[in-house]
Order: sequence, then structure tokens, then C-alpha cells
Amino acid sequence: MSFDRTLAEIRFGTGLSPRLRGPRNIDDMLRRLRGEDKAAKRYKIEPYEDFAERLARMSEQLRLRRENRGKPEGKEAEKQIAVEKRRARKAQHRWLWQTLRRRAHTQDGLRERLSFFWADHFTARGKVNIMKRASAPYVESAIRPHVNGNFADMLKAVLAQPVMLQYLDQKYSMGPDSRVGLLPASRKKGRGLNENLARELLELHTLGVDGNYSQTDVFELAELLTGLTYTPQGSFQFRGDYAQPGAEHVLGVDYGGGDATLADVHAVLERLALHPDTARHLATKLAVHFVSDAPDPMLIAHLEARYNSSGGNLGAMTEALLEHPAAWSPEPGNVKQPIDFVGSALRALNVSNEAINVNDWKRIRELVAVPLRLMGQTWEEPVGPDGWPEDDSAWITPQRFAARVGWAMSAPTIFSPSLPDPREFVVGALGTRASDEVLFAARAAEDRATGVGLVLASPAFQRM
Repeated sequence: MSFDRTLAEIRFGTGLSPRLRGPRNIDDMLRRLRGEDKAAKRYKIEPYEDFAERLARMSEQLRLRRENRGKPEGKEAEKQIAVEKRRARKAQHRWLWQTLRRRAHTQDGLRERLSFFWADHFTARGKVNIMKRASAPYVESAIRPHVNGNFADMLKAVLAQPVMLQYLDQKYSMGPDSRVGLLPASRKKGRGLNENLARELLELHTLGVDGNYSQTDVFELAELLTGLTYTPQGSFQFRGDYAQPGAEHVLGVDYGGGDATLADVHAVLERLALHPDTARHLATKLAVHFVSDAPDPMLIAHLEARYNSSGGNLGAMTEALLEHPAAWSPEPGNVKQPIDFVGSALRALNVSNEAINVNDWKRIRELVAVPLRLMGQTWEEPVGPDGWPEDDSAWITPQRFAARVGWAMSAPTIFSPSLPDPREFVVGALGTRASDEVLFAARAAEDRATGVGLVLASPAFQRM
């Protein structure tokens, strides 16, 4: 079992395209991944640094409303707050369509899949006001630039993101003996140490739930992380006056002890990134996501070894994934998550960039966002910090599969009025996976819409 062009596009990319040529070999896949991020350049999503400007404007209007209640200035601020919320909500839908356009038109599908995987690994969403719309900018700035780099760098970028700090209640986490923590006002408001970020950092992001750490390590790490916060304007900030004084003992190593600094936090992140349990945890997750709910243990061991030998380099681990025979098993792999299903369908249909105006947020909601929700994957709203489920059974329930079939039978005509001949489409969409049953259904369909819909709803198209 070795490289296969159909699998390269379906299992490790965003699907087959009738127009775009897939990679010739593994080296070609890696060359594209290491090269320029052309999809991001063409289909722009606002980086978090730009989104922070929205937060700064919102912060100013909230201040004006608070200071001018009952006055004309306060009422005007209330209007501007509503304007900012509406703009952010529309932008969130625009970024969903840009995400799908990237999948439909990229020649570097592996980058799109890795970006989604690592964003899910570091699941975060804002909780209040327009921060609830900041997930795509967070991914654009903290995740996407690092998918082929060192895991430690991604880890540092994620913990400097206000979206993550708000999501895991880190904003007001402060040491009980810190300068601010000792103030009567802080104690009156009940502010103090919060362990959420430290717990998820160990349990989900690095060592894994079965990792070799204790509750004491969680507590000590939580104290070390005090100081990580952000300004009302949405910019990352390290506050030494929030930080618990003294050294913290995490996994057998002391950190800090003098004046609290961000360097102390980075030191523990670098060590966590290189921990053997982290290598095993990440290798397992990567194999499960791309290959199978129950991957070959030899594949996991191969990924783990490459991660360790490369010093925690994600590009090296991706290369190890692609070079292992178990990754190219011809049997259909995991069930596509809804975003993968819709994205690969648009790609197979060769949907044009103009199929939906990128600013028509109502149309995007109607044709994409609502169907994704019915399929079980509300855009940027995973249930918890562990992200979307990997088990196939989570996605193929009667109601969710019915939503897939309904979309497959109705959406193609809307997205692509000139539908392809089903006899050609079945080969273009499935390649060597086109079984006799699917070929017969495509040939026997009474019209093009039915034939195309049957191909998209087929079991072969539902799997990676």
C-alpha cells in the first residue's frame, strides 16, 4: 500500500476536482504544504490582529454607554454596539464561505485539513459580545501559520490569544498572593486562581487525559499561568501583578521564582511540547483523524517516533503520516464531518467563486450554515473544549444523515445550475472508488439533479 492519487485528494485533501490537478506523489503534497499559502491569500479571512480593532471599537462604545446611561451619548453608544455586533455576525458568515471556497479551489488540500485538525485540537470560542465571532480570526493567526512548524510555537501562539483566554476563563485568573489578588476589591469580587486553562493544557492540548501528571501539577501550572490575560481592546497582555509570586513545580521542574515573566510560561510550554506523553497523544489524534477510528498501532508508533526525533516538528510528523503504508489503506476511511462533506461536494461540483456573493450573509446562512447545523456541526460552536467528535457514529445518525441526503439532492442545482452529466460526475467525484452500484445509479437517474444527488449521498462519497 503506497501513494494513491485518489486517496491523496479524498483522505488527505479536500476531495477530487474535475478541474484541479491533484498531487503526483507525496513529495508534491509536502512541497505544496511547505510553499506559499495561496488559498489564504486569495480567500481572505480577517486575522485576529485586525479583529482586535473591532473589539477596541466595541470597548469604547461600552465605556460610553456605561458612563452616559440615560443620556443621548449613551443611546448613541447603544446603537453603535448593535452595529458592531451585526457587522461581526455578517463577517462570521463571510469567513465560513471563504473557508469553503478555500476547500473548493485549493491545490493544497492537506493544508486546509491540517488547519482544521489543529484548530479543533485547540478548540476555543469567545463567550460574550463580538468575541463570539472571533474563532476564524483566531485560527488564521494562531493555528494556520504553524501547521508545518514546531508544536511549541503553535502552543505559545494559542496561549497568547484572547479567544482562548476568555474561553477557558483565564482573563481574571490571578494568584491569591499576587499584588492585585491581595487587594480588597479583588477578594470582594471573588477573583482568584482559575485552573481551567492549566487543566485543558495538560489534558487536551499536550499530555492527554492518560498522561503522567497529577492534580498538583494542574494547580502549580495554573499558578504559573497567572498573568496571562488581555486588554479591554482585545490585545494579549502579560500582567506581572496578577502572577502568583514564587517558583512553581510542574512535572518535576521548577519555573520562575523571581519577578514573574512571560518567559517562565514559555519555558513550561516548550517542555510540555517535548514531553513523551505529548508525542503519543498527538500521534494518536492525528492517526485517528486522518485514517481510522482504530488506526494501526504501528502507524501511531511511527508518528510518535518522528515527532520525538524532530524535536516536536509538526511538518515532520505529517511527512511520517504520509509515508506509512497504513495511511494508504484502500478501504474507505472515516466518515466525513459535515464541513468536509460540504466542502468536497462543492469541489466535485466545480462550484464557481460567484456561486454566492461573499457578502450575502443571509444566503450563506441559508445554503451552508443552517444545513451544517442540521448535519450536527454548527459552524464554530463545538460543544466543549475537546472539539468535534471523531467517532463515525456521532455523524451518521438518522436525522443527521437525512440532512446530508436532503442537501445533496437540493443544493447542487442552486450552487451549479449547469449540472454535470451524472455519468461523468460519478467518476470525477469518486475516482477509483466508484462502485458498480454507484455507477449504475448515476446512469439510471431520471435527471441530472437526481443523479448528482445520488452520487453525493452515496456511502463512498461520505467517507474519507
